[in-house]
Amino acid sequence: MTEQHGRWRIEPLAPAHFAGVVALGNLVHGDGYLTDEGLRAHAAKSFHNGINCSFVALEGDTVVGFRLTFAAGHWQPDQWCTPDKWPVSPDKVCYFKCNTVDEAHRGEGLGAALLRRSIDAARAQGAEAGLAHIWRASPGNSAFLYFSKCGGQLVADHPGKWRQDSLEGYDCVICGIPCSCTAAEMIIDFRTAPGA
Repeated sequence: MTEQHGRWRIEPLAPAHFAGVVALGNLVHGDGYLTDEGLRAHAAKSFHNGINCSFVALEGDTVVGFRLTFAAGHWQPDQWCTPDKWPVSPDKVCYFKCNTVDEAHRGEGLGAALLRRSIDAARAQGAEAGLAHIWRASPGNSAFLYFSKCGGQLVADHPGKWRQDSLEGYDCVICGIPCSCTAAEMIIDFRTAPGA
């Protein structure tokens, strides 16, 4: 379902958006951050019970933001996750893979609007919480501050989270190759978060 948010349209991620999502993701996060093949795999993990929990924001036909989210039960916690500190069972936790907003549209509430849409869809799928690895090196630590404002609670910090990705072709906009950025493992409990 499409929703108007200011001058943007927010709608579920679809194949027609893939080229714009890959281009914006690589522009903001660094070359190799997203690939066509990887995005197709990410998109498949977004669906559960016929509901898609990944969204794009469009200005005209241009992708100006996106939120990639994996449905609960469609992703596996790894060494960068601390499930024993989560407020709900891992099978009830969706994964917020990536939130990206074009620089010209930041600070206007678009990231939060995309997150709300993903939370609503993930809850409809049966999720009770959502986990993210937040980029601590974002300018002014803005990603951490934004996610905290949206109800995110810090679980743990993980230095070097994206190192292996960088060794496989991701060129971090901060570190280059290899990436040494720290990820803040953060969780939003949908049962208690503001607006939940």
